[in-house]
Formats: sequence, C-alpha cells, structure tokens
Amino acid sequence: MITTLETKECHFILENNYIGHLGYIFQNKPFVVPITYYFDAKENQIICYSGEGHKIQSMRKNNQVSLQVAEIASVNNWKSVLAHGTFQLFFGNEAKAYLHEFSLGVKHVITEKEHQTVNFISDFSSKIYKDETPFVFIIKIEDITGKKRIH
Repeated sequence: MITTLETKECHFILENNYIGHLGYIFQNKPFVVPITYYFDAKENQIICYSGEGHKIQSMRKNNQVSLQVAEIASVNNWKSVLAHGTFQLFFGNEAKAYLHEFSLGVKHVITEKEHQTVNFISDFSSKIYKDETPFVFIIKIEDITGKKRIH
C-alpha cells in the first residue's frame, strides 16, 4: 500500500541523504539532473553548488525548482520526497559560508550513513575545475510532499 509521508518524515529523508534529482526548466522543457545537496532543517532550505552551465542559466531565468530524493530498497519498499521551492544564488562571503555549511553537512551525513571519512568536497560531489568559481545556491522550500510503500 502506498501512503503519504508526514512532513517530519520528509525532513528525515532529506536530512539523511545527500544525492537528489534537481528539476528545472530549460528552453521550455523540464530537465532533471542528479545533484549533491545538503538539507538545512533549521532554515528549511537545500544548499547546492554547480559550475557554470545551462542549469544555472535556466534557474536564473525561472527560479521555480524542485528536488526529489528517494530511498529505494525494492519495488515494494521505498520512500520518495519532492520539495518545491525557489532558487536563490549567492556570491562572495555569503556563498563561501553556504559552501562551508554544505561541505560540513554532507560530510556528516556520509559519516553517519556510510561510515566513511571524507576530507574534500571532491570526494563526494562533482568536481569544479580549478579555474572555475562554483555557483552556490539554495532552494528555499515552499512545499514538500512524500510517499512511501512498505510491503
């Protein structure tokens, strides 16, 4: 049977994972790409970063985005969360502070969930080329829903 997750269950899934699927619009078409994220429960927002590309350009044009996170054990045992929100880009010291929080947060999730020690963002997230400045952004969550099937 498929049931609806309560908000606290949705937050638990977001807090205990770090890979999701980012949804946005590019040239009037929906795109969904995997992305590393950190869920800041206190501020109810998702912190991410990316290199320059159509993802950042698209979200600047249309700031309504979504992030989907799933925990799938089997066809009859899964949970899925969909967070809708607003994209906000940061620069300078604010961006550095968010990137630091992202790094510490993801490291913590990996340590707790996977019992691994990671030292650098490049150990768990996409690589940014050395001459490229990452774009740091948040998704301010406006709506969150979730479903689960436990058989």
